[in-house]
This record gives sequence, structure tokens and C-alpha cells, in this order.
Amino acid sequence: MGSRILPDTLSDCLELLEHRHPSSIDLGLDRCGEVWRSMGSPRPARRVFSVAGTNGKGSTVATLCALLEALGTRYGCYTSPHLVDYNERIHVNGVAVTDEDLLQAFEVVEKARGTVSLTYFEFGTLAAFEILARAHLEVAVLEVGLGGRLDAVNLIDADCAVITPIGLDHQAWLGNDLVSIGREKAGIIRPGCPVISGEPNPPSSIVDRAHDLGSPLKCLGKDFVIERVEDRARLAVDGRVLDLPLPVLAGPHQLNNLATSLAGFLEFFPEAADTPGLLERGISSVTLRGRFERICERPAIWIDVGHNPMAATAVAAALAGVSYSENLVKRRCVIGMLMDKDAESVAAELNHVVDSWYVAGLKGDRGQTGAALASRMQKSAGPLTVKVFEQISQALDSAISDAGPKDGILVFGSFLTATEALLHWRSQNHDT
Repeated sequence: MGSRILPDTLSDCLELLEHRHPSSIDLGLDRCGEVWRSMGSPRPARRVFSVAGTNGKGSTVATLCALLEALGTRYGCYTSPHLVDYNERIHVNGVAVTDEDLLQAFEVVEKARGTVSLTYFEFGTLAAFEILARAHLEVAVLEVGLGGRLDAVNLIDADCAVITPIGLDHQAWLGNDLVSIGREKAGIIRPGCPVISGEPNPPSSIVDRAHDLGSPLKCLGKDFVIERVEDRARLAVDGRVLDLPLPVLAGPHQLNNLATSLAGFLEFFPEAADTPGLLERGISSVTLRGRFERICERPAIWIDVGHNPMAATAVAAALAGVSYSENLVKRRCVIGMLMDKDAESVAAELNHVVDSWYVAGLKGDRGQTGAALASRMQKSAGPLTVKVFEQISQALDSAISDAGPKDGILVFGSFLTATEALLHWRSQNHDT
């Protein structure tokens, strides 16, 4: 494509973009909106789902995409952050984009931005819009990065807003209570367009916003209901009762994520309710790394990207369930968390299902040492059986060394923690 303004390799580009803007998080649509319009305002697809919320966004996006794949429609998605490779963030018809796709889109953004400074996330989001628009898609599924109202993804008018459960996270940017956080998430709602809530009683700010814009709101547990009936799921929605397979993703919370995804999907494709085989294929084909993902059998090892109290509550329930069904002897937790996360509440949520902790440090501006994290956890969870390490890899090795074949090991606390654990596991020639 001729000479490039940016470096020739994806890794060098990402290194440059990560450090070019003065802050990693700089919410607001003015700067990225100006560049987007200079690019010609690319729209990712004819119809767009935007998915916001505190927890369950990744699972909801993955399920929507699996259903779109089963339907045979042309679709794409954008998610963040990634686990191992940046390319994971953008998929077209289920296939991650190539380095060259990204480099070409980065060049488009770079030429359009002029003197405007963009964060790493904003730059990548605009590149994702360019790639998806170029693919001529019927449907795009976009995951909001942080909040909603001021997130770069919100440049795109969503035809359906999906808002997963709201909890306390990113309070420095979104507010210190659920109503304030809900107000930010509700920023993705557009006039007259449907809103799907993944909880029965979303914050009043979401309900009020939907009402003010004339946007029909459907809530889990009220307007659509799901329950487990033996080894199947039963969903009641829009006057229909659908018999469906259970979610592939582990944990009891995934039943609600499945219902939320289906309620959104049926807004666009109501006729799919008359084709149970299509829904069955879609639900059974969902894949997503790092969501209570089991990577080893003996000892059992699960990796989860959760990093807030709401996620800890869901994972604790999942671990308790599998502990009972598999008669686990000891449950060990490898944990690393960023400094601005609520480690005290996370420890309190997990402490009743964890027998011993392997606490590790994370690097970077928002990182903290294992010793600092362990000290914070002790404040809320009381005396803990703790080993402290500098790196996640060291903590994981120690947990595996200490574990018997009937023990379980949970890796938790951050996308960074999950990534380090997965890469270390892979380096040890384990099958991932």
C-alpha cells in the first residue's frame, strides 16, 4: 500500500500507540469523534449491537456472535482487552483479523488524525470501525471498553443496547454508586431502539434513560426468564417458551448471560425462535478464553479474567459448585490485581471457597507488588494462608507444586493475570 507513516510491524505499532498519549484512559468523544469524521464516519455494519455493563460483556458478545454464525449472516465483532494477541479484538465471520488488516487500518487512522492525540484504546477502536466497515457486514457486535456515554465505541449509534449486570468498578471514572455508573452505561441507548438488561432491577438511571428516549426496555427475570430444567435451559421470552441447551461456558452465572444474549438476538431475528436447531447450534458453539476456563484436569486449574467483587461472587459460586461435584480436597487461588481495584472486597467474596492464596505482583503504572496486595486482602478477609511472589508464573508454579491431584487451582484478578498464566502454561509445553 505504499510507504507507511507508522512502523512496519504490528508489535512496533502497538508499542508506539501505547505510549504516545499522555494518559491511558482519557474519556470523551470530542477527539476521537473528530478523527472518526475525518475518516468518513465508517459504520461497522448495517445493524449494530452495543454491549455495555460491568460483568458478562465478553460472554454476551461471544454468545451473540455464535448465534449470528449459526444464522449464516455476515457479522463481525470488536472486544477489548485481548488475552494474548491484539488480533483477538476484531473478528470477521468468526476469524481474527490479520496483522496486515490492522496495519492498513492504523494507517487510515493515522492519516486522518492530523495533530489530534488519541489513546491506545481510541486509536484501536477507530481502526476496528474501519476494518469492520470495509468488510460490508450485516451485523456488528461492539463491546464498550469503559462506561458507555464517553467511550469511543459510543460514536456508533447502536440499533440494540445490551447492558449486562452493573456493579462497582472503575469508580474513579464512572462514579461511586450504581446509579452513577448506570447513567454512564445508559449512554449507549438510542431513541426508540430496544434495550436489553441482564438484571431484573437495573439502576434507576438506566430505566429513566430508556423511558426518556422512548426505548423499549426488557429486563431479565421480568420480561424474559430463564431456568435450568435438568440438563436443559428453558427460556420464556415474547410469549414463547424455548427448550435450549445449557451454556458451554462454565458457571451458574452463564445461564443469565445466555438469556440476555438471546433476548437481544431475537430483537433482530425474531423468526429464529421458530428454528430451535439454529439456536441449539449457536449456543453449543460458543467459545471464549479466560471465563472460568479449565486448562488442566489433575489438578484442576481454572483461569478467569474477573477483577471486581461482582466477578468474584460469580466465580466463587462456580468454584463452590465444582468443588462439591468433584470432591476437591483443597482450593488454591493464584491472584494478581491492579492497584485501583477493590482487592479487599474480592478477597472477602472468595475467602470462603479458597483454602490458600498465592499472591503475585503485576507490573505497570497501575500495578502493585504481591506484598502490597496481600496486605490489602488481609484487611477484609482476616488471617489468610498466603504465599507472596513477584510474578504470576512463580505463583502458579508454586500452587501446582503444592497441589495434589484432587485439588483445584483458580487463577483470578485481572486480564493481565490471566494472560501471564496462559503464556506461562503454554511455555511449559502444556496443551492449551
